[in-house]
Amino acid sequence: MREETAVRAPIDRCFSLSTHLAVVELVLEMRPVGGRMSGTVVGGDTVRWRGWKWGLPHVHESLIDEFDPPVFFRDRMISGRFARFEHEHHFTERSDGTVLMRDELRFSLPWGMGGELVGRTIVLPHIHELMRRRFALIKQMAEGEEWRRYLEEPRVAVGVQDRT
Repeated sequence: MREETAVRAPIDRCFSLSTHLAVVELVLEMRPVGGRMSGTVVGGDTVRWRGWKWGLPHVHESLIDEFDPPVFFRDRMISGRFARFEHEHHFTERSDGTVLMRDELRFSLPWGMGGELVGRTIVLPHIHELMRRRFALIKQMAEGEEWRRYLEEPRVAVGVQDRT
């Protein structure tokens, strides 16, 4: 499956928001409980997510197995309910000043034909909706000022002396 959107913001900002765990958590409705727990992921990181999906506890652990900032990264499930889960994130600067964000996701479920049926009727629509919500959130943050909440370093006053 594939989703894409254009964002009018710098490519580095789009990439960094896409790799920031707090931003992902807002859409995924799961929280990191192992591996990288905060900030932005980098190549080689693992993230163990835990939450509830369809009334069942869900654990999904991913490895960032390819990482080429600011144009590409891929996360791949290393443990969880899927038989296979690979999510590619592509970022392309365009001549009109926008960044094309394109996600490609491949997954399969165990359980043979039953897994195929569940995948097509329940999981696929759910993942499409999560991808659309994630793109909308990143677009809103990157094009506005909310990105600063996640990406800017805290400012420290330099050269200020106590004159008491």
